Amino acid sequence: MAENLALLKTQFLEYLEIEKGRSVKTVENYDRYLTRYLAFSKVTSPTKLTEQSVREFRIHLNRQPGTSGSMKHKTQNYYMISLRAFLKFLRKRGIESLNPERIELAKVGARDLDLITSDELSRLMNGPKGASLSDLRDRAILELFFSTGLRVSELCSLNRDIDLSRDEFSVRGKGEKVRVVFLSPEAKKAIKDYLDKRGDIEDALFIQMGKNAKNAKEFRLTPRSVERLVKKYATKAGITRKVTPHVIRHSFATDLLQNGADLRSVQALLGHSNITTTQVYTHVTDKHLAEVHKKFHGQRRK
Repeated sequence: MAENLALLKTQFLEYLEIEKGRSVKTVENYDRYLTRYLAFSKVTSPTKLTEQSVREFRIHLNRQPGTSGSMKHKTQNYYMISLRAFLKFLRKRGIESLNPERIELAKVGARDLDLITSDELSRLMNGPKGASLSDLRDRAILELFFSTGLRVSELCSLNRDIDLSRDEFSVRGKGEKVRVVFLSPEAKKAIKDYLDKRGDIEDALFIQMGKNAKNAKEFRLTPRSVERLVKKYATKAGITRKVTPHVIRHSFATDLLQNGADLRSVQALLGHSNITTTQVYTHVTDKHLAEVHKKFHGQRRK
């Protein structure tokens, strides 16, 4: 009796969530990518999953409209990565199907980082100047971002029981991996000032305020709210390019590297599971290395 691909897909998604510890969001994405492939190819059996069906699907994806004319290769790769992971799952189960190694990813250009200058970063961090609870909260958010390199989802999930007598705390990131992040003196002070002014008993570290709090089902600040907050202070600071929480995370990483931190340490601080993800920052430090070379190399020959 032939195995049913729809049933196997469900088992694969359960495997990702339970045994591999993938986040709910990741599982949802894999489900969407695989469902689209199965709907397009109309393949119902693992043995019918062929290179030809994958090739036709890739052509279909490439012809989908996108911001630059067609779907970006990077986006197309997400579909291929999910399909390849599914095929590896089938092989692990001893189910005959297409060899996952037959699926190659499309070549993509080097990733461009959205970066702001040190002066722009300084103006951004100095945005919240008042003594109101919302100003203190916003200052604490910005300082915490730059001190720790947290992802916006990680920051929003924090509770107020952070031990400020220590310079570090643990955070649970992607894939439920726990890592240690560190608090700068500025971040510790900003969080303390904010918490000292709080008069509520909510568990969340960062909460909604004003009209947003009145209409919210949960007081915890959402990632979207934090993104709007960062955008507001970037505009106030006169920064014309797009600034997001992830841009501050980039600033955190490049600041460490430009001041002499090694790539492996930055990888650990960012919570990257693969060093290749962190290597995207190395070209940012090339200019810094060029300055070092110019300053220190060949001095004896002058």
